[in-house]
Amino acid sequence: MKSPVRFSAPAVLASVTSLLFLTACDKKAPPKGAPPPQKVEVLTVQPHSIQVHTRLPGRISAYEIAMVRPQVSGVLQKRLFVEGADVVAGQQLYQIDPSIYQAAYDSANGQLAQAKANAVTANAKLERYGPLKAAHAVSKQEYDDALAASRSADAQILIARGQVETAATNLRYTHVNSPISGRIGRTILTVGALVQAGQTSNLAVVTRLDPIYVDVNLPAISLLRLRREVASGQIHTNPDNSVPVSLELEDGSAYEAGGKMQFSEVNVDEATATVVVRAVFPNPQKLLLPGMYVHATLDEGVNPAALLVPVQAVTRNSHGDPQVLLVNADNKVELRQIDVGAMQGTDWVVNSGLKEGERVIVIGLQKVHPGDKVTPAPFTENSSSEAGKK
Repeated sequence: MKSPVRFSAPAVLASVTSLLFLTACDKKAPPKGAPPPQKVEVLTVQPHSIQVHTRLPGRISAYEIAMVRPQVSGVLQKRLFVEGADVVAGQQLYQIDPSIYQAAYDSANGQLAQAKANAVTANAKLERYGPLKAAHAVSKQEYDDALAASRSADAQILIARGQVETAATNLRYTHVNSPISGRIGRTILTVGALVQAGQTSNLAVVTRLDPIYVDVNLPAISLLRLRREVASGQIHTNPDNSVPVSLELEDGSAYEAGGKMQFSEVNVDEATATVVVRAVFPNPQKLLLPGMYVHATLDEGVNPAALLVPVQAVTRNSHGDPQVLLVNADNKVELRQIDVGAMQGTDWVVNSGLKEGERVIVIGLQKVHPGDKVTPAPFTENSSSEAGKK
């Protein structure tokens, strides 16, 4: 009888370990499956007929503005207007103490009267010397002296008249009048204050508010486009060939009266590549005040084949250029740079870079990159609202 085969514990352990190792090597790890294409919502670009507007920010400027300053020195005796009221051109606003100017005027009149009296004597003497000179009763020197005295007397009359005019002007300047019609602001100096001729500070400011200007900064390239549209008749003009303009106030309300484009600056700002365009608006209720921030809108007619993309579909590169992500025929993402114009509601008007029928990613563009495979679905306004709530 054969003796049983005995295995030592270390040998058994080594055999089990080898078996487990070989079994593990025979089993390969299952490969991980590739992630499914990212779902995105796309808008198929189609032409639309839209009313084209150019909306530009601007500031209100006064039609006329006058700084009221004294022309003569003296003490203010009266203020003859109500602050914030309307005044007319030539209306007296202040009275400066006229006493010294009245005295100067009276003195100048006295000097004029004296000069006239002296002229009478000198001219009479010259008339007497005329026949005497012919008869050789007076010398030629005496006649010449009489002639010079007469002419000097006439010159003194002219000098005295000039002094009277100067004195009268200074006396008239003690009545400080409004140079223009408009609305006057607060008074800077009060009664009893000493004012000086040629001072740089104002007594008050009168501003003409009706009509009133709106100054806007328009890109130079847009100004060229607008001029071409006016020339082609795309922009409808007023009977006087001016371009109509509407206005939106800072609180979002529309200004009732329409205005018209009146002036454009002759130079382009090199720093901003813009030009100042001025429109004029009627302002009978004085609702528009200088310094107000407004938006002026120019009606550019109808674009029958405008391409629109939602605002959320447009991003910008590091240079600030607008761009969109497209889905091509192979459902792969492409990056496309575009040129956009004015806003149309919540959409950009695309000037160039897109064609009809191309698919623009609107929802999900943050999760994809150029070259990625995607699963496109049609974009709807409801999905845009839901995306905005997330």
